[in-house]
Amino acid sequence: MQPIAAANGAPSLADKVAFLNSPSAYDFAPGEVASRETHMSWVFLAGSQVYKLKKPVRFPYLDFSTLARREAACRAELRLNRRLAADVYLDVVPLVARGGALSIGGEGPPADWLVVMQRLDERFMLDRLIVERRLTRVHLDRLADTLAHFYRAAQPVLLSPAVHLADWRRSFDDNKRVLLDALFRLPAGVVQDIDRAQRRFLDVRGAAIAARLRHRRVVDGHGDLRPEHIFIGDRVNIIDCLEFNDRLRINDPFDEVAFLSLECERLGAAWAGDYLWRRMKHLLRDGPADELFAFYRCHRATLRARLAIAHLYEEHPRMPEKWPRQCMDYLGIAARGARQLERMLRRPSGR
Repeated sequence: MQPIAAANGAPSLADKVAFLNSPSAYDFAPGEVASRETHMSWVFLAGSQVYKLKKPVRFPYLDFSTLARREAACRAELRLNRRLAADVYLDVVPLVARGGALSIGGEGPPADWLVVMQRLDERFMLDRLIVERRLTRVHLDRLADTLAHFYRAAQPVLLSPAVHLADWRRSFDDNKRVLLDALFRLPAGVVQDIDRAQRRFLDVRGAAIAARLRHRRVVDGHGDLRPEHIFIGDRVNIIDCLEFNDRLRINDPFDEVAFLSLECERLGAAWAGDYLWRRMKHLLRDGPADELFAFYRCHRATLRARLAIAHLYEEHPRMPEKWPRQCMDYLGIAARGARQLERMLRRPSGR
């Protein structure tokens, strides 16, 4: 992470966070404000609303280093997330600096930009439903119906199969490079077995992925379909799509469902992932062969392992004890998936 220094005289990120943590910052005077820090943002839970402030950071896959870039990202977040959470994403408003003081909105030059959201009841987030063993097939049917409607309406993306397959190989390279870094002391044999199975699948069954492109099954999707982003209450809302990088949203819908499936398994509800896979295959009527879905799951688990452990590259990582455990959880799922792929590759294609 590369923090970008504030201009002379401008409020710092710490100034903005301190201001937004105060109930007096909000004209509706919430009783209290709770804040949460993520890699890319600060999120402020103020009464019935949520305010998100993007950090002035730059990563290889995003750039929030200037005020203009953060404004553009906020507006993209509002527009794209309204596809699956229209009544949650309310507005983009300026954080104004005037006379040495900050305010939300009003006259004066913007010091930053905020995404304003309706606060969701966390009891009905999918991860809570799973962990508290309250998840039912009725919940999953409602979720599947929402996703099917979204993917039917999603814009197909035209990509060259050669470029798409090259992207897969580049992802394999990135996963292997990070996961085999001696700094992390991960089991090299496991990582290499996973990598070998995925590369062999792409060599032998790459035509199945290319066919999904030719049949216009690759779309501008959500990009980060995790249980903690899915609300199943009186309505279904899916938040926090990847607004900052268009390429990361371009996926086969069943790649995204495979990601959700493995996240359900990691939380202890493998049955829910299996049910969603079968239900989505029925609703969309264009699901890939079982082996391609297994490949998607295996790759997603490996990617999540890499992203987890890569937190330790930061100079001062948050919760450093968390990431090795999470990485090993994902590697375990990926290793089982790799063994499944090897068995599938011994069978005739497409089964």
